[in-house]
Amino acid sequence: MYVCVPRARRADQRREPPLTVHHLNQLLLVCSLVLLVAVAAVRISSRSGLPSLLVYLGIGVLMGQDGIGDIHFDNAEMTQVIGYAALVVILAEGGLGTKWKEIRPALPASSVLALAGVAVSVGVTASAAHHLVGLEWRQALIIGAVVSSTDAAAVFSVLRRIPLPARVTGTLEAESGFNDAPVVILVVAFSTVGPVEHWYVLLGEIALELVIGAAVGLAVGWLGSWGLRHVALPASGLYPIAVMAIAVTAYAAGALAHGSGFLGVYLASMVMGNAKLPHWPATRGFADGLGWIAQIGMFVLLGLLVTPHELGDDVVPALVIGLVLTMVARPLSVVLCLTPFRVPWQEQTLMSWAGLRGAVPIILATIPMVSGIEGSRRIFNIVFVLVVVYTLIQGPTLPWLARKLRLGEDSEAADLGIESAPLERLRGHLLSVAIPEGSRMHGVEVNELRLPAGAAVTLVVREGTSFVPLPTTVLRRGDELLVVATDPVRDAAERRLRAVGRGGKLADWLGTDGADTR
Repeated sequence: MYVCVPRARRADQRREPPLTVHHLNQLLLVCSLVLLVAVAAVRISSRSGLPSLLVYLGIGVLMGQDGIGDIHFDNAEMTQVIGYAALVVILAEGGLGTKWKEIRPALPASSVLALAGVAVSVGVTASAAHHLVGLEWRQALIIGAVVSSTDAAAVFSVLRRIPLPARVTGTLEAESGFNDAPVVILVVAFSTVGPVEHWYVLLGEIALELVIGAAVGLAVGWLGSWGLRHVALPASGLYPIAVMAIAVTAYAAGALAHGSGFLGVYLASMVMGNAKLPHWPATRGFADGLGWIAQIGMFVLLGLLVTPHELGDDVVPALVIGLVLTMVARPLSVVLCLTPFRVPWQEQTLMSWAGLRGAVPIILATIPMVSGIEGSRRIFNIVFVLVVVYTLIQGPTLPWLARKLRLGEDSEAADLGIESAPLERLRGHLLSVAIPEGSRMHGVEVNELRLPAGAAVTLVVREGTSFVPLPTTVLRRGDELLVVATDPVRDAAERRLRAVGRGGKLADWLGTDGADTR
């Protein structure tokens, strides 16, 4: 039967053509060009000392409605969802790169700074936003909570060229990984339509969510590490995918259990990052690449969301709030939280100035927009200006301040790069060991490694030539070793190799021999 279609409907259909392969090709071309420009911009940011987030935000602004791209984008809900997903990837990458031996001594101090320090920062900043800028208390509390989260990626993109004391790097890294969780809880609570709950109820909810998130993250991380170490996957490329899938599982499980998914994904990733997983260098590189993509995409999207011509009236309030945050709230929280741990004033000074704000505050500023809080657009604009301006001020001056405070350390012996591949049928492991330039394994004979019984160096690759070593073969920097170890002594062999890499022939006498290696 023939059905007559009205002309108006046909016109509507013509005005909304279906998505074609040609449109998809155009989208892929634009996305690839943006990624290429963003990757090239990393070189600019590394030379100038500015965190790369500013470059990516600038790309988004240029593509927006006030820029050359003239793209009109105002979907705060989509930005929040994508930002949350990107933040999960960034926290996973940060957790995988966190060394337990560096943050363990600083764990008590960083935990106090991430909890009590956030409370001090929120109180001081919110009071300034209310009394000095004239915001309502709800808006002031939201801004105080939003800007109280620090960003390790922004800090270490500036400080990566300066060797700092392990306590400073460990405290800053652990703080940035831990303080996202309580800040997200506070922002969501303050952005809920209706009266804000009593402070003691809110503190109880925060404590409960953190405990649940920590428990889920540690459990998922331990189970995932155990599984990856005892199950040989058919391809080495599956290990990085499995690690990231486990990290995302920790976030989802923590959130579904009404806990902090962000704390869960960070702790699970940290557990896996310190578990000596198979094919670790490949996994680390894969996570690092995903982290860069997440940051680039998130910052470009945030740049698209902002409307530059609307920022004029919010510049002065942002400068005032940022000044109080940088010069009063952050130093006060650092002094109150770290003085009981007898942290020297030089380190407290650097950590006070190193409280850079990056992607997290801008993402969190979309929460009140989605919730429909009055004045939420102004909150977003103030946070955007604050992050950009004070990153421009703090970023380039951090290396200078570190040198003035004489916090640089002499370079230590470079650690070995060890990759493990399980040999399930043979109940053993094949360790690939790369000797870097600064390793003290240079000049050590094979028999001086004194590997535990059940482990042996089977092959040496030197300058593109491989050979079976003798017990008297002298190892050199740049060599790659293949070490076969039975399953019971795999960990002991790796500990011994790392000990010799740090201490050389005298590893035993220097106290770096590692426990249970014989």
